[in-house]
This record gives sequence, structure tokens and C-alpha cells, in this order.
Amino acid sequence: MEVKPYSSEGSKKSQVSAMFNRIAPYYDLLNRVLSLGIDRNWRKKAIKLLESKQPKHILDVATGTADVALETARRISPDSIIGVDISADMLAIGRQKISKQGLDEVIRLEEADSENLPFADNTFDAVTVAFGVRNFEHLELGLAEMRRVLRPGGQVVILEFSKPVAFPFKQLFHFYFRNILPFIGKMTSKDPKAYRYLYESVQAFPDGDAFLEVLQKTGYNNNRCIPLTLGICSIYSGQK
Repeated sequence: MEVKPYSSEGSKKSQVSAMFNRIAPYYDLLNRVLSLGIDRNWRKKAIKLLESKQPKHILDVATGTADVALETARRISPDSIIGVDISADMLAIGRQKISKQGLDEVIRLEEADSENLPFADNTFDAVTVAFGVRNFEHLELGLAEMRRVLRPGGQVVILEFSKPVAFPFKQLFHFYFRNILPFIGKMTSKDPKAYRYLYESVQAFPDGDAFLEVLQKTGYNNNRCIPLTLGICSIYSGQK
């Protein structure tokens, strides 16, 4: 079942874009508060998977406010990072952060659709995505596009929420995501539906082994899943 932020009518893509434009000013703060700062460690662990290969040209899909792109630039020092997103307002904030850190020569942000990437085949050494693939309107199409622009042997690293299974953490997780998180979202971003969508989209997402099967189906090899923080989040990696 496809989960959309606001209405069953209209495309998921347009609704996701509108949602992120609406919550963009609060996005970074809410990420820190709602994850108790753990999201930073999740990103660092995901990027660490690329360190041994030292990719020179990297694409960051669903880059948002460029947190992954910035952390990748610091840890790996590639020649270039291009971040793409469908939310213009998120990208505007990301550009401010990039300029503040003096990384304009390394990181470039573009408004683009993950399911129709404006790059030639075999362009990038690595592709990263953090908390973005569950927002794709067509998951397999987005993954296939990412693979298309990867060079042979290139690596994809995907960070995404998953569903914990251990008692009682599973029950606590569901209560927090279903009840507390939308309330905090309402008080801060004035858009509780955006954070209700977060819970619903995580529930609908094919995590763990199911997502590894999707990666294999779309042509990736050497796929693996690394659960983090008792299964709240997972890192997926694969190769072209």
C-alpha cells in the first residue's frame, strides 16, 4: 500500500515535496530532538562504509539540508559531491550550510527527481541516500536510476528507518512514533501530518531482508543490511 503525507489523491512525489518545503525551517532541529542526536552517529556509520574505497565523485540522493553531503566531505574528502532533492526549500537551507563551512567548491546541490536523474550512465563512484528511499514514489525505479549513474563496481549506501522486533523496545518504538512524535511535530513545525506520515511510511517500507531482495531485483550485488540502535535504523549497502 502506498503511503502519502496528506491525501490519497494526487501524486506521492508532489505531496512529499510540499511536505518538506513546509517543514524545512524546522527539519534539522527536529531531527536532533526527535532522535536525541543519534541520527548524527547513524550518518557517520553509513559514510564509514565508503572510507576504504575513497570514492572521488559521489551522488547524494534526497540530500535534504545536505547533512550527509557535509559529513561525507569532511570524512572522505572527495573531489565532488552532488546532492539532489525535490524540495527547493530544503536545498536552500543546505546551500547556506555548505557556504558557511566553505565547501562550495566541493558540494553542489541541484533540484532533481531521484526517479529521473539528470546524469549520464556510469558517472559516480558512490551513491548515498539517508532517510529518502521510503519517500520514493516508485522504489524500484529510483533504485534502478541510482544504479544507472553508478560506475561499475561503485557502491550504494542507504540509511533508512526500520522496525525493531525485540520486546519491549518494539512496543516503545511504536508508541513514540505513533503518538509522541506527531505531537512534537505539531508543536514545532505546525504540520503534524508530516510526522504521522513518518510513522506510516516506516511501517509500509520493506525493511531488512525484504529490502535486500529489492536491491537484488534492481541489479545490485554483494548486498548487506546492518541494523543500528536495536533495529530503529538500518544501513544497506550494495554494488553495481
